[in-house]
Amino acid sequence: MSYVAKRTKGTAGAPLFLTFHGTGGNESQFHAFAESLVPGAHVTSARGDVSEHGALRYFKRTGEGVYDMDDLAMRTEAMADFIRAERKDAGATRVIGLGYSNGANILAAVALSYPDLVDDLVMMHPLIPWSPSPQAGLKDRRVLITAGERDPICPAPLTKALEDYLISQGAQVSTHWHPGGHEIVDSEIGAIQTFLS
Repeated sequence: MSYVAKRTKGTAGAPLFLTFHGTGGNESQFHAFAESLVPGAHVTSARGDVSEHGALRYFKRTGEGVYDMDDLAMRTEAMADFIRAERKDAGATRVIGLGYSNGANILAAVALSYPDLVDDLVMMHPLIPWSPSPQAGLKDRRVLITAGERDPICPAPLTKALEDYLISQGAQVSTHWHPGGHEIVDSEIGAIQTFLS
């Protein structure tokens, strides 16, 4: 399984920056944003290969916040293979991942199984509605979570549970909250810029 992807070739020795769009987005949603955040980086933005009534996603779900866990497991493996190949092609020693909503969830799912693939993770409005198993490989991984205090799609208690889990695994976690919902706001952009600077 491969992915349609948008790619920008960076300079030698630069990081690889992976972006993952939200439901209904595409590979262009965060591509230019990543280029601006880390000038000179290799940027790869994969298009989700699941269609939910025409909206692109990275894995199937059976309802809002209810995941098809078998499908998620299969697509997590596929995405891990894709990231390995991109990392090898770029020759990058540092990999940054940035995802929003469904994109944050596939990024998190990969990190929970293969924490060695992505070094710095930016997860905007993630939703992990299960209790992950311990993962010692997350120790010292840098993670930024951004979230809305009144997000109806990603409830704050579940965001806090993910934060607590990552901290308990030894990850270096920063969390940025804004008072709104599922939308991306300017303060999140600032938090991401600070995290990656």
